[in-house]
Amino acid sequence: MNKRLQQLRAALEAKGLDGLLVTHSANVRYLSGFDGGSDGYLIITPTKTILATDSRYWEQAEIEAPAFELFKTKGSYTEWFPRLLGKLKINSLGFEGGSVTFEYHRTLKSSLKKNGIPVKMVSTTGLVENIRMVKEPPEIELMEKAAAITDATFESVVKRIKAGMTELEIAWELEKSFHENGSEGLAFPTIVGSGPNAALPHAKPGERPVKEGETIVIDMGGKYRGYDNDITRTICLGKADAKLKEVYNVVLEAQQTAVKQIRAGMTGQEADAIARGVITQAGYGEAFGHSLGHGVGYQEHEQPYLSASSRQKLADGMVFTVEPGIYLPGWGGVRIEDTVVMQNGRAAALNHTRKMIFK
Repeated sequence: MNKRLQQLRAALEAKGLDGLLVTHSANVRYLSGFDGGSDGYLIITPTKTILATDSRYWEQAEIEAPAFELFKTKGSYTEWFPRLLGKLKINSLGFEGGSVTFEYHRTLKSSLKKNGIPVKMVSTTGLVENIRMVKEPPEIELMEKAAAITDATFESVVKRIKAGMTELEIAWELEKSFHENGSEGLAFPTIVGSGPNAALPHAKPGERPVKEGETIVIDMGGKYRGYDNDITRTICLGKADAKLKEVYNVVLEAQQTAVKQIRAGMTGQEADAIARGVITQAGYGEAFGHSLGHGVGYQEHEQPYLSASSRQKLADGMVFTVEPGIYLPGWGGVRIEDTVVMQNGRAAALNHTRKMIFK
C-alpha cells in the first residue's frame, strides 16, 4: 500500500493538488484494502490517509485498513463531508470525475460553500487507474488463481453440455461450478449465445435450446480475492460444417498470432492490428467490430485497452485479454479469449483450458 500511495502522491503533486477524494470502490480497495462496496471514501493528502465509512463497516474497516485514519460518517454526505474537510488544510481537492455524478459534485460544492470551507474541487481522470494498470507480483499470483478457478469451471461443465439444454441452464451450471471451485462469485454475468444468438457479442443467455452442429459462445470469468478472470470459448456439439470450421480457424489463428507477437512497447493500437490483420486478410474484417482486448484486475474492464484508437504502450506487469471474434448475423459467431500477462516483454496466457481444434 505504501508504494501505491507514494505513486499517487507524486501524481497529485505533479497536478498541483493538495489531496484526492477517492470514491470508486475498486480504487478504494486498491489503495486501502477496505472492501466496503459503495460506502467507503478516501481522502489522500501528502501527510494524511483517511477512510470515511459508516457504523455498519467500522469494525471491518479497522481490520482491512489498519494503516488508515478512520472517520465515522453519519447522516448525509452534505453533513459529514464539510466536517471532515474542515479539519484538513486543503486548498484544491481532486475528485474522480469518472465516478462522481454532476449532481453529487454540485451538492458537495454547495455544502462546502455553505459551511465556509474554501476548497476548490478539481476533476481528475485515471490517477489511481494508471497505477493499478501495472500489476505487482502478488497481484499476478491472485490473478493466476482466478484463472485456474475459471479453467477448472469450464472443464467441469463443458463435458456436461448436451443438445437440448438451454443457454440459461448452461449459464446456471457454470455459476454453480464457479462457487464449487472456490470463486468469490462471477466477475461478470456469464454470456452464453448459441446459433444466431452467438452473433451478439454480449448475448444474454435465454430459453433457446442449443443444437448440434452450431456455434456456442461462452464468455465467463471467476473472481479470487477481488481479482477477475475473463475467458471465452466457442464450442460445437456434434459435427461442425465447413463454414463453422473456416470461421473458427480464422479466429483461432488471429488469437494465437496476437498472443505470440504482442511485445512490450507496442501500443494497444498495434496489438489490435495484429489480430485484425489476420481476420481482414481472411475476408471477415467487417465482422470483427469490437476491440482486441481490455485490462483485467479489480474490474473486468480496466486499463490498458487494446483497440484501434489506443496509443497506450504495453509494459511488463499489465494484465489484459486477447479476444478476437467474427460475428455473422443470422448464422452465429466465434470468439476466443484468454487473459494474459506481460512478462519479460511478451504476453503469457494465464488461462490454459482447452480450445477446440477443427481440421
